[in-house]
Amino acid sequence: MSLQETFEQASVDSKQLPQRPSDEDMLKIYSLYKQATVGDVTGDRPGIFDFVAGAKYDAWAEQKGKSGEVAMQEYVDLINKLKG
Repeated sequence: MSLQETFEQASVDSKQLPQRPSDEDMLKIYSLYKQATVGDVTGDRPGIFDFVAGAKYDAWAEQKGKSGEVAMQEYVDLINKLKG
């Protein structure tokens, strides 16, 4: 199975985890997925009163410069860890 196929399967698996991940893990899942599929974050950070969007932006910004392949592999590894 290619990395792309493994990543796509992990994306499906992420919606069927045995328990809801912590907020920290949710942000990591989000940021790795976005980095793998879109690349580096662009645009301005959301306003200070939009806490969720700001946290998501910051998490994604932490992935800046990471290649799509590395982000995919880290995403797969994280989902597999959370699956137990």
